[in-house]
Amino acid sequence: MKVFVAGATGVAGRPAVRLMVGAGHRVTAAARSEERAALLRSLGATAVIVDLFDPAAVGTAVAGHEAVVNLATHIPSMARAALPGSWGENDRIRRELSRNLVDAALAAGATRYVQESVAFFYRDLGDGWIDEDTALDLPAYASSTADAEASARRFTDAGGAGVVLRFGMFYGADSGHMTADMVRLARRGVTPFMGPSGFVSSIHTDDAGAAVVAALGMPAGVYNVVDDDPVRRAEFVATMAGALGIRTPRMAPRAAATVLGSRGAVMIRSQRVSNRRFREASGWAPRRPSVREGWPEVAAAVEQAPAASPRRRAVRGLLGGLSVLAPLVVLVLARSGDQQRRSAPQSADSRAGRPSGGEGAGPAVGGEAAGA
Repeated sequence: MKVFVAGATGVAGRPAVRLMVGAGHRVTAAARSEERAALLRSLGATAVIVDLFDPAAVGTAVAGHEAVVNLATHIPSMARAALPGSWGENDRIRRELSRNLVDAALAAGATRYVQESVAFFYRDLGDGWIDEDTALDLPAYASSTADAEASARRFTDAGGAGVVLRFGMFYGADSGHMTADMVRLARRGVTPFMGPSGFVSSIHTDDAGAAVVAALGMPAGVYNVVDDDPVRRAEFVATMAGALGIRTPRMAPRAAATVLGSRGAVMIRSQRVSNRRFREASGWAPRRPSVREGWPEVAAAVEQAPAASPRRRAVRGLLGGLSVLAPLVVLVLARSGDQQRRSAPQSADSRAGRPSGGEGAGPAVGGEAAGA
């Protein structure tokens, strides 16, 4: 199959491209620079430098392909996730870029469109299992997730096979800032997780890449892509620490999230997500059934990575500290702002003799990524 891939240099994109090429697919991968294009060529793909926000350019790049895979995201680091505007680029990708790709896929006569999504915005079911029929509870900062999934449905409605892959939390030796941040913080005795008893559903990046390959030959629909055995957050952190050979970091209790207002509520949701529907539809199975098998592999790879220079270690240490403090400071300030905004309309309404409510009484906007 001739496949066009957006987000090919990302966390899931790199293993997906490598595995698609290995499976015999002819892959064209989008890049934004010659350096990234060289990386994609080293994976066996044909690289094309294209502005994916330019509909005409996307149409030209996608023409002649049978399938389009959209793995593009711009998830901010833990240090920036709570900052105002930090999710703006990701929103634009999910809305504009997804629309452009679906338009181009339909114009090209492609038969398949695969859309990356996330599996950690379901409502909290405690110890109960979550499947694709469980209702989503999207925070405001992640509302564009629904727009991206809607683009895939539009492709299906037009007669193609639109497949949405809701991935669990990525981890892997080559998974970018998420794993790097967790490891760096853990070595300082800190973890961004709160609420030890809640479940977290994750997926090794290589297993995520294999899932993308499987999605090229399965029915349209929405599927969860997580490992077989989600663990409680306490076990996740303890397993990671054990694999790294360090003391298990202390975790803040669930009640600590109340300090963060509505934003903290997302971080402490229990997400015991099932992959059964995807396994049955695709024949895919994760090579790492849980983090118990995955983290030792990741830790071994991290230990083999070249050591950073003293200057770089110092910078990383500073950023690590900021990654802990900055979100908390910003969130507390933001919560204070929420309270002020909620009280302001009430005062105005009271002066006007009107009942309170309206826009000023709406829910706060979320901003956390670490707990999801």
